[in-house]
This record gives sequence, C-alpha cells and structure tokens, in this order.
Amino acid sequence: MATHTTKTIWRENNIFDTDLDGHTITIDLAEEAGGNNAGPRPKKLMLVAAAGCSGLDVVEMARKMRIDFKSFDIRIDAETAEEYPKEYISMKVIYEFEGDNLPVDKLERACKLSFDKYCGVLGLYKKAADVTYEVVFRNG
Repeated sequence: MATHTTKTIWRENNIFDTDLDGHTITIDLAEEAGGNNAGPRPKKLMLVAAAGCSGLDVVEMARKMRIDFKSFDIRIDAETAEEYPKEYISMKVIYEFEGDNLPVDKLERACKLSFDKYCGVLGLYKKAADVTYEVVFRNG
C-alpha cells in the first residue's frame, strides 16, 4: 500500500500553497468572495484530478495500441448541491477525440477501461456522486 502526503501552507489572506512533487499549486478564492484570485478554487481541482488521471490512462492505452489522434480533450461537467457543503452531486466526463479514421471501438474501450477500472480518482468520486461518461469523435 502506498501513502501519499501533501502539506498545504497558508500564505496570506485566502491564499494557500502546496508543494506537490516539486510543483507549487496555489489556491485562492475569487475577488468577489474575498480572495485575490491568485489561483484556482480547490473544489474545481477535483475535476482537474479526475480528467488528468483518466486522460493519462487513455493516452497510455492508445499509445500501446499505436493509435494516433490529432487531439484529445477531456471536459467534465459537474453539478453542485444547492445546500452546504455544496459538494458535487453529479459529474459527466466527456472524452473528445479528433482525427481521421480513428478506431472508434478501441478508443471507446480505452475510455471504458479507464472509467470503470483504472482511474483511482474517478473510482473514489463514483462512491460519492453520480458519475457518467461519453465519448465524442470529430473528423479532423
């Protein structure tokens, strides 16, 4: 079993910095919420983590299958509860591929494997919210 540890340090006002694997991540509130807008909001970083985790899975599988695509984007639409703690109650992960003659079945399988089996971030989120996915292809 692996253990991951982070330490987040308050800098000033509503600004916090985290050193993560040698990269500084700054979080803050928007100016209208009393912050300085010095970094993203922490809850939205959950979406970044999910997209990055699943995206890395899909790219690695596509590389092993020798699939080339022009572009690959992951969008996550997430709905928050209206009452505090205003957690995410649903998420839709949208995998968007662009390219010519893409092997649709193989890329759909790679997305499904990441979503159902490999992405630990989505695995955790699925225990707390309704999480779905869709795969979209564009010629390009």
